[in-house]
Amino acid sequence: MAGEDQEKTEEATPKKIEDAKKDGNVPKSQDLSGFVTLVIAIGVLLAMLNFMKDQVISLYIYYSKFIGQPLTLPTVKMIVVNTFGRALLMILPVCICVAVAGIIANVMQFGFIFTTKPITPNFGKINPLKGLKNLFSMKKAIESVKIVVKVSIVFGVGFYFFLQFIKELPHTLFFSMFDQLAWLKEKLIILVSVMLFILFVIGLADLLIVRFQYFKDLRMSKQEIKDEYKQMEGDPQVKGRIRQAQMRAAKRRMMQNIPQADVVITNPTHYAVAIRYDKSRDEAPIILAKGVDFLALQIKKVAVENGVQIYENPPLARELYRVCEVDDTIPAHLFRAVAEVLSFVYMSDKQKFQDKL
Repeated sequence: MAGEDQEKTEEATPKKIEDAKKDGNVPKSQDLSGFVTLVIAIGVLLAMLNFMKDQVISLYIYYSKFIGQPLTLPTVKMIVVNTFGRALLMILPVCICVAVAGIIANVMQFGFIFTTKPITPNFGKINPLKGLKNLFSMKKAIESVKIVVKVSIVFGVGFYFFLQFIKELPHTLFFSMFDQLAWLKEKLIILVSVMLFILFVIGLADLLIVRFQYFKDLRMSKQEIKDEYKQMEGDPQVKGRIRQAQMRAAKRRMMQNIPQADVVITNPTHYAVAIRYDKSRDEAPIILAKGVDFLALQIKKVAVENGVQIYENPPLARELYRVCEVDDTIPAHLFRAVAEVLSFVYMSDKQKFQDKL
C-alpha cells in the first residue's frame, strides 16, 4: 500500500501548479518563442528596409568625400564614429524589437511572472551522479528526438526547394536582369513563407509536448495530496478564504431562494426572515432566508421585486432570527404565530395562493 501511495498518479493541485510558477517552473516552448521572435524580426527588417538603404547610401556618399585625401588619425576616428553611429541606428531598433518579441512570446505562453529563483545559485543541486542520471533520462531522450525531427524537417524542406531552384535556374539565363531579380525574389518569398509555416507548426507541437511533460512531471501521489490538504487546513489565511467563499455561496443561494417564499416577516428595519410553506413537500414552514440590517434590506428588496409579501411583526421576526437557521423548519412553539401570518397572507391574495387555501 505504501508503494501505491508513492506512485505519482494524481493530477497536480492548483496549489502545486502555483508553487511551481513562483519557482519559475512553467511550461515554455523555446521553439514557439523563437518563431514569434523571428516573425517580428523579419517584419521589422522589412519595415526598415528603405531606412537602411538610405543609411547605406549616405555612408557611401560620406566615404566618397575622403577619396584622394590623406587618411590622418582624426579622419579615421571620424569615419569610424560616423560608421558606428549609422550602424547602431540600423541595428538597435531591430535588437530592441527582438528583445521585446522574446518577452511577449513568453508572456503569451504562461503570463507575466517575475522571480529570481531560477537564476539563484543552488549548490545542493551539484551532484555528478544525478547529473549523469539526467543525461540519460527520458526527458533528455525526448529532447534529442525533437531536435533530430526538427532539423530533418527543416533540412528536407530546404533541400527540396534547392532542387526546384536548380531545375528552374537554366531557364532564367535568358531573362533580363530585372526579371531574374523578380524570379529570385519570388522564390525567396515562397521559401521564407513555407519555412515560417513549418516553424510555426513545430513550435505549436513543441508547446503541446512541453505542456504534457510539464503536467506529467508535476503529478502527485495520493499521500502528497493528503499532506497538502492538511497543510492548507492548518493555514489560518486559507481557512479564512474558504470560510468567506462558503459564506458568499450560502448568501447567494439564500437570495436566489427568496422568490419561492410566501412571506417575509420583518422588524421592520433590522430583521427580515423569509418563510415558505408547501404542503406537498414541507412538513412545517421552512426558513428560506434571514438577515439583519443591510442584509435584511436586501432580502426585502428582492422580495418586493418578486412580488413576495412583506409582513411586519417585530417580536416574531426577532425570535425566528434567533432560534432558526436557513433551511430549518419552524420550531413547534412558533407554529401558531407563523400560521396566523401565513393565513393572513393567503387570505390577502386568494388568487395567488388559491392552492394553499
